[in-house]
Amino acid sequence: MTLAQELFDKASEYLPADRVSWVREAYLFAHEAHQGQLRKSGEPFIDHPLNTALYLAEMKLDSVALSAALLHDVLEDTDVGYDLLSDRFGEDVAKLVDGVTKLTRSEQENGIDEETLAVPHDARAASIRKMLMTMAEDVRVVLIKLADRLHNMRTLGSMKEDRRLAIARETLDIYAPLAHRLGIWEIKWILEDLAFQHLNPDAYKEISQLLATKRDERERYIERVVGLLKEELGADGVEAQVTGRAKHIYSIYLKGQKYSRANRSIDEINDLFALRIVVNDIQECYAALGTVHAKWRPLPGEFDDYIANPKDNLYQSLHTAVLCEGGAPVEIQIRTREMHHLAEFGIAAHWLYKEGDASDAKFEQKMIWLRQILDWQRDVSGAEEFIEGFKTDVFENQVFVYTPRGDLKELPAGATPLDFAYRVHTEVGHRCIGAKLNGKLVPLQHQLQNGDTVEIMTSKTVRGPSRDWLNDNLQYLQTASAKSKVRQWFNRQERKANIQTGKEVFAKEVRRLDTEIMESAVADLMSFDSIEDFFCALGSGAVTIGNVVSKLTATEVQEKVDVAAAEVTLPDPTPGIQVLGVGDLLTRMARCCNPIGGDKITGYITRGRGVTVHRQTCPNVLRESEIERLVPVDWGEAKTLYPVRIRLEGWDRVGLLRDVTSQVSDEGVNIAYCSTIPSEDSSVITLTVLVDSLDQLTKLFAKLEGVVGVMQVYRTTQ
Repeated sequence: MTLAQELFDKASEYLPADRVSWVREAYLFAHEAHQGQLRKSGEPFIDHPLNTALYLAEMKLDSVALSAALLHDVLEDTDVGYDLLSDRFGEDVAKLVDGVTKLTRSEQENGIDEETLAVPHDARAASIRKMLMTMAEDVRVVLIKLADRLHNMRTLGSMKEDRRLAIARETLDIYAPLAHRLGIWEIKWILEDLAFQHLNPDAYKEISQLLATKRDERERYIERVVGLLKEELGADGVEAQVTGRAKHIYSIYLKGQKYSRANRSIDEINDLFALRIVVNDIQECYAALGTVHAKWRPLPGEFDDYIANPKDNLYQSLHTAVLCEGGAPVEIQIRTREMHHLAEFGIAAHWLYKEGDASDAKFEQKMIWLRQILDWQRDVSGAEEFIEGFKTDVFENQVFVYTPRGDLKELPAGATPLDFAYRVHTEVGHRCIGAKLNGKLVPLQHQLQNGDTVEIMTSKTVRGPSRDWLNDNLQYLQTASAKSKVRQWFNRQERKANIQTGKEVFAKEVRRLDTEIMESAVADLMSFDSIEDFFCALGSGAVTIGNVVSKLTATEVQEKVDVAAAEVTLPDPTPGIQVLGVGDLLTRMARCCNPIGGDKITGYITRGRGVTVHRQTCPNVLRESEIERLVPVDWGEAKTLYPVRIRLEGWDRVGLLRDVTSQVSDEGVNIAYCSTIPSEDSSVITLTVLVDSLDQLTKLFAKLEGVVGVMQVYRTTQ
């Protein structure tokens, strides 16, 4: 059977004969338009739109979507124009094809080829942004794009390695989460596994072999458990279909990562599969749940009721986990047949494939969440920032919380009461002065959990947000939409005030890190036309000091420095330092200035002990007279921990040192030395900590400044 005939047969299962004929006409038109064209894999070009349409037919999409899928490349790759397409197949089909084609046209203007993805990152981000914005107007555009990407992933082997990795990474970061958010599990898990196979072939092979070696044992176990469960359900009068399904490879990999962090082997994973119970109605769902919990002991904290509280992507089901036969943990999902169809195809299952039906109030209501988030994202200026924000607000796992009136709000996992305030209304966020969680006061940085009731306390006057809310290290805000609202507020303030504030923030960070950073060099590094523009952005919150430090850590700003170096005794070994233009030499870290990753450094040739590495601003280096012994050095790739002396000044109180060391520990930083000098009512704490970069150091400073009683924290060489 040909692909075309398979498509027509599949469409005939749910579409009237006249609509199938319309799809057939679209195929014949596309076949003629693409005549003689081949894909890079060598197959006829028409096979790609045919496969794209076939995936959509399996989701039972309407004839408009199927026709548009068959024709989705004709505007770009052939001489066919929009008017001809509209005359032949109607305005709806033409708009869908044009909606998809606009993405690839913009890509072509930036030198992008959809098959190779030879594209600058910012242009690719702009293309994805257009797709996501189009999704709010007609979700079928994205469904076509997902089906298109699914076939491209299955034919990825013909691409060069760098292209394959770029496509796979984008698929895992954007398209698989998008399928998940729309509830299309069938496409989601296939995209994840296909992308993972290219991104981490060794781990993919290892898990595949693990599944293969345990297949017989697992199948016998599933058969036994399914039999026991059917017997119990039948005895309780519940008519059900019970099946066992293996988890897909990427989800097993993610679980293996968690096991690894707990020093456990992937071989110890027991729940490599899940049971699914499909019943006739909702009443039987809860009856089946009672049967399961009576038969096996449920695991604490592993029950979720998505029937009473459906997800915004339409998903409904009961989730539980039990200690099954032999003490093995098993996940169990319980749902009706309608819910099961919805779980496989998500929003696509509710699309208007009933020909002639022009409206669906329930579907439109369920799409409100998407349109709201896209409205928030419209205010974001850069394409890359838009994509990162969309990942945060849409693609992350969600938590469901309640307003005091009982209204349900959905937020990304890790969201705070302040994120909640901005989700309710912008003014509520701007006026927020505190929050209650389940009736108790909590910090604004507190992470919300499923089922929490959140009450926001507001000021009677508009006091405006705090700039600290934009400091990622302090974790007040997690959602891009809330951060965007805060930035807008500051952008409306006077430019002069923002410039002055930015100067103060920058100067404070330079003093605190005890480093020398040229203002002009940082402005260039952050892609600003002038120092004033950079300070204005820093003062308004559009750029945070954390962004600056991260950029400095990732990208070395080279500046010519004519200074000498002095030899320092008893240096520490420093793997990862490269002496430029010279072979391997022994390198040691100067203890007088203790450089760390991100500092501008210079090397000094010692007598018989290799090269000593100093910060370029080290007084010993600046006083050195033998310039010829100075050599350029650079930070290598190896991750190294560097000792840094920091000084904290604060009000003396019981528990101050404990709180300080606890914060350092929470940041995963080791303390090599600690001393405390108390006075009448103040205290000075000196620490030597081991950090891997300036970025980590500045995050640590932000945490320490939040300790009660601490007045200032800075780096010192004393």
